[in-house]
Amino acid sequence: MESNNYLIYKLSDLMKRCTKIDAELFRKMDVKRGLRNEDGTGVLVGLTNIGNVVGYERQQDGTLLPIDGKLYLRGYEISDLVNAILEEKRFGFEEVAYLLLSGNLPDKEEVEEFHNLLVKNMPLEKNTLLHIIELEGGNIMNILARSVLELYTFDPNPDDTSRENLMRQSIELMSKFPTIIAYAYNMLRHGEQGRSLHIRHPQKDLSFAENFLFMLKGKDYTPLEARTLDLMLILHSEHGGGNNSTFTVRVTSSSGTDTYSSIAAGIGSLKGPKHGGANLKVTDMLNYLKNSIDDWSDDKEIEQHLEGILTRKEYDGQGLIYGIGHAVYTVSDPRAVLLKRLAGELAAEKHRVKEYEFMQRIEQLAIQTIYRVKGHGKTMCANVDFYSGFVYDMIGIPQDIYTPLFAMSRIVGWCAHRNEELNFEGRRIIRPAYRCVTDERSYASIDRR
Repeated sequence: MESNNYLIYKLSDLMKRCTKIDAELFRKMDVKRGLRNEDGTGVLVGLTNIGNVVGYERQQDGTLLPIDGKLYLRGYEISDLVNAILEEKRFGFEEVAYLLLSGNLPDKEEVEEFHNLLVKNMPLEKNTLLHIIELEGGNIMNILARSVLELYTFDPNPDDTSRENLMRQSIELMSKFPTIIAYAYNMLRHGEQGRSLHIRHPQKDLSFAENFLFMLKGKDYTPLEARTLDLMLILHSEHGGGNNSTFTVRVTSSSGTDTYSSIAAGIGSLKGPKHGGANLKVTDMLNYLKNSIDDWSDDKEIEQHLEGILTRKEYDGQGLIYGIGHAVYTVSDPRAVLLKRLAGELAAEKHRVKEYEFMQRIEQLAIQTIYRVKGHGKTMCANVDFYSGFVYDMIGIPQDIYTPLFAMSRIVGWCAHRNEELNFEGRRIIRPAYRCVTDERSYASIDRR
């Protein structure tokens, strides 16, 4: 055992040397790190009809002009879609999902038919249900990925990439994600906390969001909680082809692999703390600030702690205020703006207005403090992750399923992008290039090394 440990240590030490690449080489060789240009914008690698993320305007001289953020789903601005849904106090995720998958806004009859189709496909195969119960491990994202791969075995045509089959798979996966997540969490709670195990079946008269809450915790939710979750699902359903998990789905799809393998890869990408797991970091940071700041109304005390975080003296030592800033959005994140509105309503219902006002103050002062401490002029705003954890907590959703809920939303966008990747004209396997910077070496026989 000791020799094995030594060998691992030796190999890891060698790995440290062979993975080192001088950062200056990227600039010298004009390599776009992270597929990003020097000004932070993404390298253009594809075309899509699905989503458009807008955070700036490029001027004639090449500079970027910060503007209010806009998110378009199939050409429709998300604020137009969401505001209509909020004003009418109805559920809209099914409508948005129909739009993303088909390219058209549905009428009332089409929404109802689509809803019925989703509910019909929510129940799991008996074997899948039993396997979820038997799966070990404390991470629901991993359980979700394994469950998706298992669904391959129950599909009569898992490798068929015809349009009809792709749409069938899209709807079935979209329908089963809330069931898998709810059952997996209840199973973990049963195994780790000794709580009663509840397996609740989806109900045809409940919306997509309501069905998830029902399967998760029974009828213990309010209408506002359900509508807020519905909004969260809409806001996270699609965010362009360049975000890490969607790009992963498109890359794997371009190889011609099956739907289940591609979606499982997307889940693996989303699990990362720099992507879908970001709201957990925000929640943890805000809890730290709540406990560290004596007077939540004292701007100077708040700024002092925020400066401590930025200078790596407080919290996790990374120098980041989580939930502030975005790769594309500058002046505002439209998703955060919409979520903030409903978060205020929910905070009033839950008697947590003081926390909500504290977060608003953090949001404002964080941006000011970043400008002051960092001394750069990059326009920054709160992103959707800033308020999402707080909203989930008010709904009564445990942290274990914050990121799985992101997947439950984004599965629609993933499927839309996969279907597009496999059907547009002139498609090719995605295969970018890496330049090797290792010098050529002469081979020596094993006896002469």
